Amino acid sequence: MAATLQGKRIAFLAADGVEEVEYVQPREAVENAGARVELVSLRPGSIQSFNHLDQSKTYDVDVTVAQADAGAYDALVLPGGVANPDFLRTDPDAVRFVRAFFDAGKPVGVICHGPWTLIEAGVVRGRRLTSWPSLRTDLTNAGANWVDERCVTDNGLVSSRKPDDLPAFCAKIVEEFAEGKHRPV
Repeated sequence: MAATLQGKRIAFLAADGVEEVEYVQPREAVENAGARVELVSLRPGSIQSFNHLDQSKTYDVDVTVAQADAGAYDALVLPGGVANPDFLRTDPDAVRFVRAFFDAGKPVGVICHGPWTLIEAGVVRGRRLTSWPSLRTDLTNAGANWVDERCVTDNGLVSSRKPDDLPAFCAKIVEEFAEGKHRPV
């Protein structure tokens, strides 16, 4: 039986520079499973997505991270892209928002360069996860157990390396989000 996210509210935290496919495919996966999704970002209006280093579409922001309440959401997705997580990790509201999901034991999905924001939030120490290969040193220096695998799950934290991993990532976030809260680490 397929996992259902009926009645769940999922936040996607992203900024300009988000890798489009890493935003669109996970969003479609959780919406197709019945979730209500909101795009949370640093400022109102829209964000500019990219296809690698080329500008792609823009996406309307539902709520700014300064106004968003992590307690109102059941799970969080952090898409990648090089610039996107770099903008997020320098914003105190975004860092607090991410940290709140971990403090509450809520599931989180992160892909590609997205773990940069997790490092800034101080939530990777002792966790097993993966990322784009260039983040390996950053993650290990922050105390994570970095592995080179398609999709890794650690107590509600789902991580993947790159767009090629999206099928496994999307299936696993739906499963973890359906399970709900995990024991806070």
